[in-house]
Amino acid sequence: MVDTNQIENVLGRLGAVEAELGDPLVLQDRKRYREVLTEYTFLKKLDYAYVAYQLGEAEESELLAALLPPDPLEIRNAVLEIRAGTGGEEAALFAGDLFRMYSRWAEQRGWKTSVMSESRTPLGGCKEVIFTVIGEGAYGLLRFESGAHRVQRVPETETQGRIHTSAATVVVFPEADECDELEIPEKDIRIDLFCAGGAGGQHVNKTESAVRMTHLPTGLVAQCQDERSQIRNREKCLATLKARILDFKRREEEAKIGGDRLKLRGSGDRSEKIRTYNFPQNRVTDHRIGLTLYSLDRVIEGECGEIFEELRKHDINQRIERV
Repeated sequence: MVDTNQIENVLGRLGAVEAELGDPLVLQDRKRYREVLTEYTFLKKLDYAYVAYQLGEAEESELLAALLPPDPLEIRNAVLEIRAGTGGEEAALFAGDLFRMYSRWAEQRGWKTSVMSESRTPLGGCKEVIFTVIGEGAYGLLRFESGAHRVQRVPETETQGRIHTSAATVVVFPEADECDELEIPEKDIRIDLFCAGGAGGQHVNKTESAVRMTHLPTGLVAQCQDERSQIRNREKCLATLKARILDFKRREEEAKIGGDRLKLRGSGDRSEKIRTYNFPQNRVTDHRIGLTLYSLDRVIEGECGEIFEELRKHDINQRIERV
C-alpha cells in the first residue's frame, strides 16, 4: 500500500536540495555535488510520479518504483569485458558480434565507446575486448549483461550445414572516478610491461607500451594496450583496475544484503548461462526473466534496448517485493 504521508515527508526535502544545488560551496565540492544531484534527481522523479498517481495517470507500482532509494552508480559510464569461451574461432567471432551489438546500441543513443584493450583473431573475431561505454546512465542500463552468452548457428566455415553452439562471457562494472577516494598502495599492485600485439601475433609496435596491472590483495587484473604511449596505457589500465576493485567491493556488500539482485546482475562465471542467441530461429532468449524475442537479426545489430528495459523492470519489481 502507498503511504502518502511518507511520500510527502520525503518530498519535503525537495526545496532544501534545490537550494543546495545552487550553493557555491556545493558546486566546488565534486563529491558533494554528485550526492546532492543524485538526491535531487530521485526527488524530482518521485514528485512527478506522485502527481501522476494523484491524477489517476500512474499505477501504484510506478509510484512504489519511484520510492526506491537511488543507486549513485547507475549514472556512471560502464566498463565491459567480453571474452570468447568454448567454441574456438566461432566463439571469438561471436564475442566480436557482441562487441558490435553493444557499440551500435551505444551509438544509437548518442553515446561513445572507448576500447581499452583487444585481442583479435585472423578471421576478425575477438579473443578478448575491454571497452568503456561513455554516457550518463550507461552502467544502469548495462549492468545486467554480466554472465555467459550462448550462440547457436551454422559457422561460415561449416561445410555440412551443422549448427554449432559456442559461448562468450561478459562482465560489466561501473567506471571508477576520483570521487570514490579509492587509494591503492603501490605495494598492492604488480605492473607488467609487454609489447602490444595485433591479429596473428603481429606487434603493433616494438616497444613495451602495453601494461598489465594485478591487484595483489584481490587477484584482480587489468590490461591496456590500445594506446601507443605507455603513460596513457598506464592511466587507462589503472582506471580499469579501480573500476574492477569498486565492483568487487560492491558485490561483497550486495552478497551481505541478499543474493537476488546479484543473481540478476550475474557473476560473469562462464557456466552461468544468461542468454541464448539462436540464429536459425532468429530467436534470442534471456533465461533469467523468461523473455524470448524473434528479432535476433535486429537485436544483434544494436536494437537490444527492449531486453535491457525488461531486465530493469524485473529488478525494480524484485526490489519492491523486498521493501
